[in-house]
Amino acid sequence: MNKEKFKPRRVIEKRYQATIKGIVKRMRRKLETASTPTQAVTMLRELARSPTLDAAAQMAATAMATQIMQDGYRTWKEAAAAGSKGNEIYYALVKDLNKTNAFREIIDRNAALIKSVPIDATKALSKAMAEGYEAGMRPEDLKIDILDRFSDLTEARARLIARTETAKAATTLTRVRAQRIGAEWYVWRTSDDARVRSSHEHMEGVLVSWNDPPSPEKLIGMKDYGAYHAGEFPNCRCYAQPLLDYDEVKWPHKVYLNGRITSMTLTNFKKITGGGAI
Repeated sequence: MNKEKFKPRRVIEKRYQATIKGIVKRMRRKLETASTPTQAVTMLRELARSPTLDAAAQMAATAMATQIMQDGYRTWKEAAAAGSKGNEIYYALVKDLNKTNAFREIIDRNAALIKSVPIDATKALSKAMAEGYEAGMRPEDLKIDILDRFSDLTEARARLIARTETAKAATTLTRVRAQRIGAEWYVWRTSDDARVRSSHEHMEGVLVSWNDPPSPEKLIGMKDYGAYHAGEFPNCRCYAQPLLDYDEVKWPHKVYLNGRITSMTLTNFKKITGGGAI
């Protein structure tokens, strides 16, 4: 199987980022109508609690989750046609993922993250405003400074949310589909370029159990950020390639087990998986 088959399409991340940026740009246009820096911050605080933002956040989060789900559907359909688990995969695809708790949790988490953008910006801008007045800045100059800071803060946050959450959503929905057919292992895949973290580069190609996420940083003696699966770390571009057939990887193969990575033969791997379904 092509190792990039389960890689989330970058276009989904870009669309999501553009949608979030569109939401905050509309906020900036409203803030520009404020007559003073204080009024601008007050308006932002009100916008952060508005039903309009709530609706926009829900719509953006639902659209992203739906695109990830549909993109995964095509990938799994191709995998079904190519592998020995065709019937099981087709059965898993028939079930609506949009009715699962996992799908709902993706939407709820992302809507909350989008709504947190202006809330966090309000805190930073309130501090900047106080410092500006203390430094003797003119109100008109301070207002411009606050608006520019708002754009910088929110655009950076939009990029982080889009990259992190599309990857995380892809991993979550891949896991749901994989475990429905008894595929309890996946191959950790990186984006395979110079920007890959050393801790994640160390995980490239490693077989991981969905029930035993590794701590990549701890494995190479770095600061431990806890255990997580491919694609679940902030700004991570890694992804999970479900192991649907034993012959999809070469044996002996690297396997994460009991807190370390070891080279394992197919015979030994079958022993820990029960020798039956992967």
